Amino acid sequence: MVKEYKHLTSEEIDFFMENGYLVVKQAFSKEKAAEFTQDMWVRLGLDPEDKSTWDRERIHMPSHKREPVATFAPRVWEIMKELLGGEERIDPASAAWGDSFIVNLGLPTLSAADPPRRPQELDNWHVDGDFFVHFLDSPEQALLVIPLFSDIAPAGGATYIAPDGIDMIARYLAAHPEGVVPARLSFVPSTFATLSDKPLDAAFVEAAKTAPGYFSHLREVQKCTRFVELTGETGDVVLLHPLMLHSASKNHLRVPRVITNPPVALRAPFCFARADPDEYSLVERKTLRALGVETFAFEPTGERRSVVPARVGIQAKMLEEERARVEQAKAREREREEARKAVEADAGGQRAIAVA
Repeated sequence: MVKEYKHLTSEEIDFFMENGYLVVKQAFSKEKAAEFTQDMWVRLGLDPEDKSTWDRERIHMPSHKREPVATFAPRVWEIMKELLGGEERIDPASAAWGDSFIVNLGLPTLSAADPPRRPQELDNWHVDGDFFVHFLDSPEQALLVIPLFSDIAPAGGATYIAPDGIDMIARYLAAHPEGVVPARLSFVPSTFATLSDKPLDAAFVEAAKTAPGYFSHLREVQKCTRFVELTGETGDVVLLHPLMLHSASKNHLRVPRVITNPPVALRAPFCFARADPDEYSLVERKTLRALGVETFAFEPTGERRSVVPARVGIQAKMLEEERARVEQAKAREREREEARKAVEADAGGQRAIAVA
């Protein structure tokens, strides 16, 4: 347990406890961002200079490579450890970031002159973690992390968050110890259906709407009163409470917005009834504050298990396609290099003849 905070200031701790998120400015360099994104457009198969090729609004790319957070963004890693109660609590498998970019290119029908939607009207409100049954103490998604790989201006497709939604989600999960299944932009109690290892399809999502205890993020976010647009600069990183309601927004500027969303997991579930209150992590303390209690003896009654989201199959196919594009680009580059060398060799031969 981190008993003294060496990297978080008292102001940052107070801000997190009040708002459920922190922004770490310039956590990694623009050079690092450029290195990580250098083949992004090749992988997408799109021309960054020709918007007519931008045939999709938002793209969730698969990951090709990973780097430890400790070397990629050292200060973020130290802050993550302090938010979660120490490195020993973090699952080492989640201590790295990949290049699974989430790219928001906007639509040709949008322009900077268009008035942006009210946050409540956005159509993507959700809580992260589409790959497991959710409990109040779930360890699979211990923090929501958003590294910015591009500058993001207002109306430029930033993520919106609803800080007061944390209370709503925490209380819902506390009332459902059986666990709830993520059904796209909603939760449904795990007792609604027997889960299989097959992806949850559209039919399941539609049927879930009739289940007792069904929770629609799009409906419930209407009760929120606080909304924040997460604008920023390349290299900024936003660290958020795992129960933060958030949504993609429309990119009216059509300046490519590039982020990632690497999950951070714990070795064991959160604990809200510790014998020593000093052992609570800041995330646990924020959850307890959301519940309005000092301690909460949560006991799950359902099975902890994974869920297969539909995106897994989609991204597996995308990964194959991206690898093929990268290899084709490398082949073209080799051909150009060979052609250049051939021209230089021919020119050298011509000079030798002239001298002779």
